[in-house]
Amino acid sequence: MILYASPLSPFARKVSIAAAELGVALTAVDAMPLDNPPELLAANPLGKVPALLTGDGMALFDSAVIVQAVNEMGGGGLLPASGPARWAALRDEALADGICEAGVALNGEKRRPAEQQSPLWMDRYRNAILRALDVAEAAVPATGAPLPLPAIALVCALDYIDFRHPELAWRTGRPALTAWWEGLKDHPVVKATKPA
Repeated sequence: MILYASPLSPFARKVSIAAAELGVALTAVDAMPLDNPPELLAANPLGKVPALLTGDGMALFDSAVIVQAVNEMGGGGLLPASGPARWAALRDEALADGICEAGVALNGEKRRPAEQQSPLWMDRYRNAILRALDVAEAAVPATGAPLPLPAIALVCALDYIDFRHPELAWRTGRPALTAWWEGLKDHPVVKATKPA
């Protein structure tokens, strides 16, 4: 299976970690969305990464969809099978993905010329990230083997914020989240996929 990904995408990293945790073999192909590579556009008409081309030629896109497929292909284990525990895990994945989405949007805004940047939107993205981090501080995800999906998604979000927005100093006032991250930062797959 081919995973079209950008090396700095927290969403592609989430898929890579999930696949590695379950032993699902993926071949990563660099695809920079702004370059509009034809193979990425064929797999995802939205032109976003990650996109997965399965062994039978089916194209899947959006990390939340891809990790569901990877979880099934790998025999499960990233999420509870059903009911309220599953819903809570999917909610926690969505919280972490929202941190990433706001972080990506904030990064895009910061890259615009100063006179085109919107202070209103930059504040909105920052505040969304900080509120979500406060929620994560109050209830850090469980860890285990394999790493549960909420933990995978959150470690990707925290590392992305460190990488793109160190000025947010997410550890300040968040001792539980900081200790949780410290416990995962050297996990082999987390360490191997860390953005640099």
